[in-house]
Amino acid sequence: MVIDDAITLKKMEVFLAFMTLNNMARVSESLGQSTVSVHRSLHSLEEALGCPLFKHEGRNLIPLQTAYTFAEYAKRVINECEEGVRKVRDAGGFNAPRLKIGTLYSLTLRCIPQLVIGLKLRKPELDIDLTMGSNRELLKSLVDGQLDAIVIGLHGDNENTGLISVPLFYDDIFLAAPTGSPYAGNKHIDLQDFRAEKFVTLSDGFATTKDFQHCFELAGFLPDIAMRVQDIFSLINLISGGIGYSLLPGRVGEFSPRIELMPLQEKYASRQQITLLLPKNRERDPNLLALAAECRMYGRRDYRHEPVR
Repeated sequence: MVIDDAITLKKMEVFLAFMTLNNMARVSESLGQSTVSVHRSLHSLEEALGCPLFKHEGRNLIPLQTAYTFAEYAKRVINECEEGVRKVRDAGGFNAPRLKIGTLYSLTLRCIPQLVIGLKLRKPELDIDLTMGSNRELLKSLVDGQLDAIVIGLHGDNENTGLISVPLFYDDIFLAAPTGSPYAGNKHIDLQDFRAEKFVTLSDGFATTKDFQHCFELAGFLPDIAMRVQDIFSLINLISGGIGYSLLPGRVGEFSPRIELMPLQEKYASRQQITLLLPKNRERDPNLLALAAECRMYGRRDYRHEPVR
């Protein structure tokens, strides 16, 4: 059996509304259509079915048994279609009840908690999963669809055309030393003075590792690296314990009173742009729209960093 093209979901919705309200004017009002459009949809549906659904009593339409029979199946069709749309959107992560966000360890003290609080105020029903890792790991997980969005440090513009970027703030790189070190209190650090010193740093793949390498490229020598670690907390402990110096973004200064951050000379200057990245094909996802809006608000009110231009 071939279904007539004139039998559409929209006409079935009009038909079901009439079967519920049994009044042309009320159907017109509830659907935002004219009474002429409602009448035309019902008449067109009858013609497409090749079977009368109503009888006329004056200006009134009285449903026949055929109308009640068709209403049962039309209701199933509409319900199944709505369920299908919901399942497809859930499978694609659109407006799902859970949002998976990836971020750097160093953003978990202030930035991420404030974003999560703001997002929960916008969407109280939303559950949030937080994954932490390196830039490299998080970018891969986002591209592979394992994460819905990530907040990481970039150097320059986002080069992935499949991702949308929402900048939050810039963060400058400083020399990190244990409190009370011989360099404590220096206003501007010259890396040339550290040729004989030991350094500790993060493993490859972290935004801060890239800054570390860039600064020493500008200095023109390779630092003596005593140890590499996988997280910022271990790195801070190593610095405070006197194992070595490091180069860290300004935001980690609040993590421990046992380290001191000192600005580098201008010729070694390096900075990260903390940025939200989300898939371009999901830019209309209500959950991601809410997250992006919260990131923009954070960028405007974060007085500790130079505003993103």
